[in-house]
Amino acid sequence: MQWTLKRFDELTPEELYTLLRLRTEVFVVEQQCIFQDMDDKDQPCYHLMGWEENRLVAYTRLVPPGIIYTEPSIGRVVSSPLVRGRGIGRILMEKSIAQTNLLFGPLPIRIGAQVYLQAFYTGLGFSPVSEPYLEDGIPHIEMVRDIEKV
Repeated sequence: MQWTLKRFDELTPEELYTLLRLRTEVFVVEQQCIFQDMDDKDQPCYHLMGWEENRLVAYTRLVPPGIIYTEPSIGRVVSSPLVRGRGIGRILMEKSIAQTNLLFGPLPIRIGAQVYLQAFYTGLGFSPVSEPYLEDGIPHIEMVRDIEKV
């Protein structure tokens, strides 16, 4: 697996198309959720992409502090159905946490996690900090990973 990290303005048109296609494939089609994925928050972010045989199979958006939350955030966490069950999601999140700490310093990281993935994120050091809420019709919960869990 090959990993690349780029600012929005460094993405090639092909990379941008590919990451938006993967996000749409999973979040809109597979999860049957009609929502505005392109939310004008991609531009100030970093984009971590995992490639296998020239195919994008894993992706996250690393969000600077002050864009969505006071803390830095990791969002749009997605892995292709082609690679599920191989631990790619955990590797993706471990790399995302490490890169977030490198980019923004050792700060707490806040995420808006789908409730059904709460145990997965707990295993990565995140703790729930909100009651469940609906976002685009899907139950979510805010979770924070404190600095000492790095």
